[in-house]
This record gives sequence, C-alpha cells and structure tokens, in this order.
Amino acid sequence: MANIALKHVTKKFKKNTALSGVSIDVKDKEFYVIFGPAGAGKTTLLNLIAGILVPEEGVITMNGNVVNSLEPEDRNVAMVFENYALYPHLTVFENIASPLRSPKYRQPEGKIREEVERVAKILRIDWLLQRLPSELSNGQRQRVSLGRALVRNPEVFLMDEPLTHLDAKLRHQMRAEFKEMQANLNTTTIYVTHDYLEALSLADRIAVLNQGRIEQIGTPDEIYYRPATEFVAEAFGEPEINILTAGLVNKGGWMYLNLLGDSDHFAVPGRVRQALEEHGADTVRAGFRPKDIKYSFTGDPSMLRASVYSFEPLGAKAILTVQADGQLIRLIAAADLDVKPDQPIYLKFNVEEAIFFDSGTGRFIARAGEKGVRSVG
Repeated sequence: MANIALKHVTKKFKKNTALSGVSIDVKDKEFYVIFGPAGAGKTTLLNLIAGILVPEEGVITMNGNVVNSLEPEDRNVAMVFENYALYPHLTVFENIASPLRSPKYRQPEGKIREEVERVAKILRIDWLLQRLPSELSNGQRQRVSLGRALVRNPEVFLMDEPLTHLDAKLRHQMRAEFKEMQANLNTTTIYVTHDYLEALSLADRIAVLNQGRIEQIGTPDEIYYRPATEFVAEAFGEPEINILTAGLVNKGGWMYLNLLGDSDHFAVPGRVRQALEEHGADTVRAGFRPKDIKYSFTGDPSMLRASVYSFEPLGAKAILTVQADGQLIRLIAAADLDVKPDQPIYLKFNVEEAIFFDSGTGRFIARAGEKGVRSVG
C-alpha cells in the first residue's frame, strides 16, 4: 500500500521559487501523471517525493506518515530517468540484479536470479539477459532501466520522462507496455512528462503544472473536455485549440456569439447559455478544437469568410491554417487538399462543442457537448 500526499509544498532555489503551495494526493496503485512544460517544476516535485530535495514549506506524507526529513534510502521508492544510467560493463542480468546486491536490499543469489528472471519476463527482455548495454537498442535499454527499478518491489515508482529519448514509433509501443505493466504490478506510479499524449493515454489522473503552481487535477477526460484554464486547453491537443475573443449578444430571445465580426450565425446552445448568463460578462473567450471547425470553398450565408494562410501535409491528414479578421485559425484538412496562400475559404464553427473561458482570468466557465456542462473550481 502506498498513498503519497503533498500539502501546500513550496520549494525555492535561492531567490527562485520552483514550486509554490503545491498540493496533490496520489492514491494507492494509481498511475498519476505530472504534466507541464519545461521549467514548470515537474522534476523538482519528483525529487521532493524521492527525498533528494527538502521543501521550505509544507508537508509530504507516505501512507499518512510525514517524510520531510526521511532519507531517500528509507522511503522505498524507485526512480527511472530519461537517461538509462546503466552500467556499461555489466550484462543486462547484472544491471537488473544490482539493487539486490546493495547493502540495503541484499538477497541470496538464488533469490536474485528468481527475481531478475521474473522481471525480465514481464518486460519481455528475458532473451537479452547476457547482453551488454552497448548491444541493445534504446527501447531495450529503457526496459533494462525499468527492470532495475522493478526488481526490488518498491512501494512507489517515480518516472522522470522515461520515453523522451525514444523515437515516435517506440514511444507509442512503450506507452502500451506501461499500461500493461501497471495492470500487472498494481503499484503506485508517479510519472513526469511534457508530452500530452503520454499524459492522456497513461494516466488515471493528471496534475497540470505551470510555473510551479497546479493549474488543474483531473482524469484525462476532465483535462481534455473541461480544461480549468486556457493554459490547460492549449497544452492538450495537436493542432492546438483555437481560442477566440467573442462578444455575447442577446436578440430575438436567443444568445449569439459575436465571433470574428459575425453576430448572426453563432447561436449559443441552451445547455450553456444559463452558465454564461450567470457569469455576467459581455465578452468571453471561446475555444474550438480544430476538429470542430469545418471548411468549404463554396460558402453559404451561415459560414464565415477567411483566407488560406498555410498548409502542412502530415501523411493521412494535414493542418490547414487560415486567417480571419486578423486571427490565425487551425483546422484539420484532407492531406490531398490543393490550396494556395490567400485563397478564399469559408468556415463553420460547431458552437455545440465550444469551451468558454473568462476573458480576464482565462478560467473555465462552461462547455456544451456530449460531456455535458460542468463548472471547474
């Protein structure tokens, strides 16, 4: 059993505050992802949990016990890093076995062999046990690094961007293997990444960090469909969400968005209108995922005129960027689309899927769509 909690934790390096008042609660056997851009404080948070760093303020607990001053070796956690840190002169077997030969965790040789073979089989590297790290691919080296962490059965795995050095195909494969590994081991895992795909595909819950503060904690669905702030909305998705300033206009018993100079064709769905009326502002920020904007080259009166800005083919699909009323808007387009810069194009926004934010604070107001309308604190 391993529950990890940080309560109002602050960490400073001289005059720089790396983490400010961070609180998280990781449940037993949960796969908990810490997500954020470079410099957000992700690795600092992981090092605090490991005991490598000590907070200036706040409390860190494991299974209800305060561990602020507990040495790393006494916390029963194992770390996996983005660099594999393998012993180059030792075989795969000896690398995985090395923790079980340390003074703290020393085991009989028979037990060591049993545990190494068990872990190697889980990671599908049992056929590589007599090879040296120089004879392995990057993916195989990462599995060996994982095996070394797994072999002593720690209560908590701390993983610091373990897939960063792998190519795209291997990252996809390893994400699937992490999910399978978590299901088999039932161990608490805290996983740091800047890759939104890793966060969404692996996590039971995600904590989004920005400049040392928590922006939002939630399930992958909550993070993607009900982002607490514009920052969270923009961080999850590629191409990035389009967030546009929109006025709110009431006429004829309906509420409309005044979007990119058009106030006649973007009716606000009834499910979300009440939330916007209660919010009380005349202007909001409306977010549209690229998939929720359709385009045509033969527009009708309900569509908004724009012009082609750029076209990026990406194999099976393409990113089409258009310009309307001085703003750039990203869409998903067919890869074989034949367009030229400045070519006229017409857009239709699916307001049923829009996400609305406060125009001053950037915080979530409401979302209308199949996931429903829900406020985020």
